[in-house]
Amino acid sequence: MQDQPTAAELVEAVADFIRNHAMPQLQGHAAFHARVAANALDIVRRELEIAPAANADEQKRLASLLGRDGSLEELNRDLCNRIENGTFSLETPGLADHLWATTLTKLAIDQPSYSGYRRAAEEKGRQETG
Repeated sequence: MQDQPTAAELVEAVADFIRNHAMPQLQGHAAFHARVAANALDIVRRELEIAPAANADEQKRLASLLGRDGSLEELNRDLCNRIENGTFSLETPGLADHLWATTLTKLAIDQPSYSGYRRAAEEKGRQETG
């Protein structure tokens, strides 16, 4: 077990420093690059928080869909091959749901403020509680 602060907390602290202390003192390209750096750190923080469980869920979905075990990379490669050679299509039971869940996870990490993602996440939450 790692001591506090966690990697996610450290990344969040650096992003906060850039946003609230460094950026107000910067102009032009330097301010733009500082904003890009803070946004990149936000993505890293969300990946540290979300990816472990999301990857495990994705691997379970893929194993069920493909009918075999393997690493996440191996299973994704197999899925791509099956889609490419026509063995799998959107009519394949479970494929569309898997692709949608994977897409929502990627958006949760990369662009959680994206309006389309927020609507889809709200809808998913209503379906899970309703």
